[in-house]
Amino acid sequence: MLYLFLIQPTIWYRRSLDAQPIIILAFGEIISSLTPLMPWKWMLKWANSFSSRKKKVRKMLVAANDQPSQKLNFIDAIQHLGVSYHFESEIETALRHIYETDYDHHDDKANDDLYNVALSFRLLRQQGYPISCDVFNKFKDDNGKIRESLIGDVRGMLSLYEAAHLRVRGEDILDEALSFTITHLESAVPNLSNLVQEQVIHALNQPIQKGLKRLEATRYFFFYEQDNSHNKVLLNFAKLDFNLLQKKHQWELSEITRWWKELDFAKKMPFARDRIVECYFWALGVYFEPQYLLARRMLTKVIALTSIIDDIYDVYGTLEELALFTNAIERWEISAIDQLPEYMKPCYQALPDVYNMIDEEMARKGTSYRVHYAKSAMKNLVRAYFEEAKWFHQGYVPSIEEYMRVALVTSAYTMLATTSLVGMGEVVSKEAFDWVSSDPLIVRASSVVCRLMDDIVSHKFEQKRGHVASAVECYMKQHDASEEEVLIEFHKQVTNAWKDMNAECLHPIEVSMPLLLRVVNLARVIDVLYKDEDSYTHSKTRLKGFVTSVLIDPVPISNEKTKQITI
Repeated sequence: MLYLFLIQPTIWYRRSLDAQPIIILAFGEIISSLTPLMPWKWMLKWANSFSSRKKKVRKMLVAANDQPSQKLNFIDAIQHLGVSYHFESEIETALRHIYETDYDHHDDKANDDLYNVALSFRLLRQQGYPISCDVFNKFKDDNGKIRESLIGDVRGMLSLYEAAHLRVRGEDILDEALSFTITHLESAVPNLSNLVQEQVIHALNQPIQKGLKRLEATRYFFFYEQDNSHNKVLLNFAKLDFNLLQKKHQWELSEITRWWKELDFAKKMPFARDRIVECYFWALGVYFEPQYLLARRMLTKVIALTSIIDDIYDVYGTLEELALFTNAIERWEISAIDQLPEYMKPCYQALPDVYNMIDEEMARKGTSYRVHYAKSAMKNLVRAYFEEAKWFHQGYVPSIEEYMRVALVTSAYTMLATTSLVGMGEVVSKEAFDWVSSDPLIVRASSVVCRLMDDIVSHKFEQKRGHVASAVECYMKQHDASEEEVLIEFHKQVTNAWKDMNAECLHPIEVSMPLLLRVVNLARVIDVLYKDEDSYTHSKTRLKGFVTSVLIDPVPISNEKTKQITI
């Protein structure tokens, strides 16, 4: 499709993003901050230790004589410490048994311990089991409200708070539970011991359901170690796993950084955000597990190029230039580069190069069909970018409904959800790509979280430098609403989007859980990075600390003699 248009003569200027410098300015600085690879003899020693401890953890997990509460607490610790990917089948077997024996025909009078009921509810829902929220009816008073006597049970209240984040639409008791626990946990904070206080404050800021596993593990190591009942074998296994996997991630990042430096976008396109480390962190939030190395590498490169393309459309390109770029993407031919301005050519050249690399990888595996879906999603994204660019240049403020139809696409999350599946291996089928391309509810909900949370925290900054009207401005104009009223409404919509994602992950499910989790993980990245600010654009704030925790700082490991060992 050729894009033709008439423009009223206007005074036009290239805008400036005014973004902060990248977290790590050069490949050399990344390497200098990392510890060297372990000598071979140490690698062998730690590999043997790792295998031994993993067997011990598995043996404890499958032990038949555990009480359900003990089993659930052990599973919770495994998941919290970030090592559940080693024991997926064992965890599934254990939770299925608990669901079928204890909850399939649940006795409402059984087990009135709030902590255990909420923990089992959360773990079963996380696994996809549609356990009813009626299990919490026993904690209501005669007026149908949550009993005030529970307020003093901080451990139980915290467990209920975390469980409530797995709610779906229509579960009023869990809506009430979340409001109830937030109110009373916040009130209790000043009177708690230091360790419990820190746990509560962190949970109120970052609930488990919305957190990134790898990042949360770095924090949970400390909390778990301070618990006198912690399992030392599990703790040291998890620390060792974290450090070994961190080494793999570091060297993945080093290879990706070399590729990025060779493109030299920092010099060729200085107006754009230079964010390769942040892009890798984003992909790591989608899947950190070692078996997804190829998928992670592909997704990182696509995210990085998408960030550049976004800045071309949002910040630098004239409408005429953007029409040329959009047409070139539609054609997807290297010869189309000749029609582009010089500054656009490096990006346009890199895009087919990356997709050709993906195509070669998929051809070796007999799954070349996947690349078509990824390209199609990228073309849809660029079309939507161009639509927003026309709105900006025309000074047009659409209705919120018209805006969201386009802006859910420009959130890039439909494209990233599609791309995230390409390199995942045999778990993904052609039917899965047909599914993700059909705008399923879970993908749409993830896009809503992305779009609205982004617009909430960035609209003032973007309007100051010149940007298409955001959801905030569109809603304010259409409904004659104040900014405060709009933000309240959008937070409700984000909450409902999370409820929809939770519902889509309950059995029966349309596609396998590993695929659904990629979509949920994309939303989790947004929650972490855009909760209070645009941490991607302003990456030297919180995001710098996140990257340091996950990619640079190893976790100290104590051996049996409590000697501190760092890999």
